[in-house]
Amino acid sequence: MSAGSVAVVVTEEMGVPSWDLYELSIPCTVFGKPQLDLADPWYELRLCGTGTRAQDGTTAGAGLTLRTPYGLDDLVGADTVIVPSVPDACVDEGRPLPPELIRALRRAYDAGARMVSLCTGAFALAEAGLLDGRRATAHWMHTAQLAGRYPKVRVDASVLYVDDGDVLTSAGLTAGLDLCLHLVRRDLGAHVANQLARRMVVPAHRPGGQAQFIELPVPPRDDEGLAPVLDWARAHLDRPLTVADLARRAAMSPRTFYRRLHAATGTTPLQWLLDERLGRARTLLESTDLSIEKVGELSGLGTASNLRHHFLKHIGVSPSDYRRAFPRSMPGSPVSG
Repeated sequence: MSAGSVAVVVTEEMGVPSWDLYELSIPCTVFGKPQLDLADPWYELRLCGTGTRAQDGTTAGAGLTLRTPYGLDDLVGADTVIVPSVPDACVDEGRPLPPELIRALRRAYDAGARMVSLCTGAFALAEAGLLDGRRATAHWMHTAQLAGRYPKVRVDASVLYVDDGDVLTSAGLTAGLDLCLHLVRRDLGAHVANQLARRMVVPAHRPGGQAQFIELPVPPRDDEGLAPVLDWARAHLDRPLTVADLARRAAMSPRTFYRRLHAATGTTPLQWLLDERLGRARTLLESTDLSIEKVGELSGLGTASNLRHHFLKHIGVSPSDYRRAFPRSMPGSPVSG
């Protein structure tokens, strides 16, 4: 279990537009504020500028001048490198990205860094060749430009984020927060990510496969029973639930329930159930000393053998190895009754 160092690229230190500050602030908030009661040590954050500072200390246009203590050379050696965005002119007008930035990104990747982009930061990773042959995403308003400019990238405009192991990309705005919390979940476990999300007053987990642009991102309470039935299902994951059961409780036909859930979450009912069950199992493994058999039973994944099958297939490790990676000695973890 390790937090490690996170280097955030500030691609335009002079005249940073106010609307770009959101993506920049996301990794600063998630990784920069120590949460030592959740994990000690926490992440080490460094802001790395491209060197394009204003000589007279003034801003250019409607923006801010940022002065960072680190430069592009400091990307090399970081465990994770994040490019929150690139200047609008590099996306809309085809202005070249700083070649020194592209070289630094390649060097950081070659040195073993996990490479991450938020929103238009994908253009920098693509320019560095780090997305060639990979599935990637960006804000849906820019995915057509990304695909047209970099045909070797398999652009997916329909998802919140893509985790391709050592290279991860996200859509814009709050999807960047989803991806950063996903990184915390990968590094420090579901319990830490959930507690951090609670402190930030945001949903603990939105799967990367959820659609970027949907009419009902969170089903409202008066949505003809869809939201209540999902809450009910979460409270009864230990039962052998079926799509027919959920549709009947929602007073819908299975076909209508499928369509409504897919519109609201971007996933199928069966996949939604499996994701919820896996999430429950991960939380139980991290926060209790219940047996593997009991975890399988309470999460609705059945026997220990079936739980192991799903963990190996979807998480890549066995339940026992997962529990060893995220021991229950973490401050604030609940104990089993």
